[in-house]
Amino acid sequence: MSKLSKFTDSIEKPFLFAGIILMIFVITYQTFFRYFMSSAMGFLSSENVINFFAVTLGFAGTADLFAGWREGLSKVVGYAVWTEEAARYIFVWTTYLAIPIAIKKRTNIRVDALFIKFSERVQNMLWVTIDLLLLFFTFIICYKGIQYVSMQMQFPQYTAALRLPYYVPYFILPIGFGLMILRTCESLFSQFKLTGFKDFCIGTVIAAVMLLPVYLWEEANAILILFGYFVLLLMLGVPVAFGLGLSALLTIIAAGTLPIDYVAGVAFTSIDSFPIMAIPFFIAAGVFMGAGGLSERLLNLADELLGGLVGGMALASIATCMFFAAISGSGPATVAAIGAITIPAMVERGYDKMFAAAVVAAAGAIGVMIPPSNPFVVYGVTAQASIGDLFLAGIVPGVLTGFVLMGVTYFIAKKRNWRGEAKERNLASLSKAFWNAKWAILVPVIVLGGIYGGIMTPTEAAAVAALYGLIVGVFVYKELNLKRLYEACIESAKMSSVIIMLMAMATIFGNVMTLESIPQQIAELILKLTKNPVIIILLINILLLWIGTFMEALAAIVILTPILLPLALQIGLNPIHFGVIIVVNLAIGFITPPVGVNLFVASGIADAKIQSIARASVPFLLAMLIVLMFITYIPQISLFLL
Repeated sequence: MSKLSKFTDSIEKPFLFAGIILMIFVITYQTFFRYFMSSAMGFLSSENVINFFAVTLGFAGTADLFAGWREGLSKVVGYAVWTEEAARYIFVWTTYLAIPIAIKKRTNIRVDALFIKFSERVQNMLWVTIDLLLLFFTFIICYKGIQYVSMQMQFPQYTAALRLPYYVPYFILPIGFGLMILRTCESLFSQFKLTGFKDFCIGTVIAAVMLLPVYLWEEANAILILFGYFVLLLMLGVPVAFGLGLSALLTIIAAGTLPIDYVAGVAFTSIDSFPIMAIPFFIAAGVFMGAGGLSERLLNLADELLGGLVGGMALASIATCMFFAAISGSGPATVAAIGAITIPAMVERGYDKMFAAAVVAAAGAIGVMIPPSNPFVVYGVTAQASIGDLFLAGIVPGVLTGFVLMGVTYFIAKKRNWRGEAKERNLASLSKAFWNAKWAILVPVIVLGGIYGGIMTPTEAAAVAALYGLIVGVFVYKELNLKRLYEACIESAKMSSVIIMLMAMATIFGNVMTLESIPQQIAELILKLTKNPVIIILLINILLLWIGTFMEALAAIVILTPILLPLALQIGLNPIHFGVIIVVNLAIGFITPPVGVNLFVASGIADAKIQSIARASVPFLLAMLIVLMFITYIPQISLFLL
């Protein structure tokens, strides 16, 4: 690694660590301050309380005393007004400071099903093309960001709560995208050394040929450019987020749909959103609890409950995944946290390694159904639907999927004679396991209880859960030392930034689609083919299942929701029910090649080929498809708790 690269690493990572910690503490402070103030004001305003103290103390001036206290409290109510705005700006800065690392490490979400089929030489040439396209896009955002900051410095405006000049938070555009340029240049330099001059030039020519048409077409068709470039960029292996942003930018340049300056502004405003902040908090909560030892204690409890049955360890793995799903909100994170413990344990107890990996990969898909769920947050923001209602709607489908997977597991284990571990299990051992896992069990109570008790918003509940996981890991189990905490915060920032960048670019892409009335045109086209709601929903399911085989779930949600939701509403689907349909469809994609992310994670843990694990996953895949049909055509399964 070059000295320059080490220098940039040392600059970015402390900011990411500080950003995650600051966001968690600021929003937790906001939550508790608001709850205390509202409770105190309610107490001091209660006629029953005033009368009780007046009678008990015999003091006629109780009402005046309480009124004075209320007036005093009202003067400090505004002490937390700054918190949300501060946390949002820290969030935006943290996101765009983490993306350069993702570019450097090449960890952005990509569709590489076609890319990996090319020879190594062609792949290296295409990396040159990809990096040059990224350089073109990031340079324009950086340049327009500098222009916006300069304008704000010349004609200053101030934020509502902190009274900061707007150019202060917007400085992240030139800084963040400037770092992306630096990282991309580093990558290009590495590719030059790898490919040689000739192949580097070929990659450069490919990039130039791709960009040239938008400057030559005089009467360009915006729809053709938008989707044509997007599909082409995906096929080449360009990260999905940059593919969305670049295809929208090229459409704007060619067709004049919007001013180019708009792209830079939306890169900031689209993620300057309080609900979206729930994503890094839930990711941080899951990472903290995995590193802090909570997942291992959950498994011990599940083993006590189910380990003695036929296929006991596999059943315990599914149960643990279901419970960890109520912590992490992520399928791959669930597989990583639980699979690292359960896959080796199952192999040790005589299970087939492919079956063990397949069980955890399939059960990990429940991680995005049972709340909290990052895909539900993304869908809620994209569709302007209640995230709290989506969380409730996901509980029954998630639990139903878990029980069905348990049934398939039991049947296979019985057929192959995989018995449970023979050890004494009694009330005392169960009580001990339950007691050891008590801190983990409290997490869903805090999150869901806080949300549906009206105490916290989903974002606030996520922040409190993250702080809770941090405190338990550091002070209770003492497995989360400073080094591991630092690494966990960096990991949380990197994982969430990839998702947030995707949402930012999808907003630009979606706005161009809206201006061109593309969703309405697609809805009209499908309705011309058939007006039967049953067939339309089936076609939507087939489309989502197909998309899920090669596109990451969050990317699919931000792209497809604006297209499919108007159609779903036209045929009378509840938007909450439709959100569940989308998420369950794409959760199945977690175990379908070529982009089944759970298969990749399980493959890494088990040190086995993805193809072998995919074959072992077929029974679970079929079971999940059956569950999907029930969820699709029986809305009450999703809407039962609303």
